[in-house]
Formats: sequence, C-alpha cells, structure tokens
Amino acid sequence: MNSSARISAVVAGLALTLGPITAPAQADPPATTPCANQSAQVERAEAQLEKVTAVFLKQQAKVRKTAKKVRQADTAAEKRVTKKKHKAAKERRNEVKKNKRAQVQRVAKAQERLAKCLANQPS
Repeated sequence: MNSSARISAVVAGLALTLGPITAPAQADPPATTPCANQSAQVERAEAQLEKVTAVFLKQQAKVRKTAKKVRQADTAAEKRVTKKKHKAAKERRNEVKKNKRAQVQRVAKAQERLAKCLANQPS
C-alpha cells in the first residue's frame, strides 16, 4: 500500500469520525402555520395521485393496444401470444386501478383531516 492510499484512508476515517461533531444535525423548524402537517400531507397525497393516474392511463392505453393486436392477429399462434399479452396487460391495469382507488381514499382522508384541523382553529 503506497503512502497516498494510506493518507486517503486516514482522511476518510477522520471525516467519518469527526463529521457528526463538526456538523451538528439540522432539525426542521417547527411548523409556524396551523395545520401545516395536514396541508403538506394533502399536497403529497395529491401529487402521488397524479402519478398513479398517469400510470393508470398508460396501462389503459396498453390494454387497448393489445386488444387491437388480438383482433388483428392472423394465425392461431399469433392470436394465442397476443391474448396472453392482453391478459397480462389487463392484470397490470387492474392492479394499478386498485392502487389508484386506494390513493383516492388517502387523498380524501387527508382532506378530511385538514378540514377538521382548520375547523378546530380559532378565528
């Protein structure tokens, strides 16, 4: 082992041991607005719902595409393969559909919590 590798190892070791001492942990500032947690939770849930919806639309398009391929299949072998792909696409779409339904419920619950929090705030 040459000297530059040894020096690098020593510096890395010191950085790991002294890192927490020299850089104290930064804590998040306390929420200054009432119901900040609930509003942030609603925003995150809605953003996630947008993502899930985009995935669902993509899967729905794949199902339509594979259904068209099944109709256009000429031979029995092609039809069998395309039916298998169509079935898999429908299963993936149904799974994403279930996830979307669950995310809609999460958004609704988050909005309920936010509304309840805002109702409990003094004017």
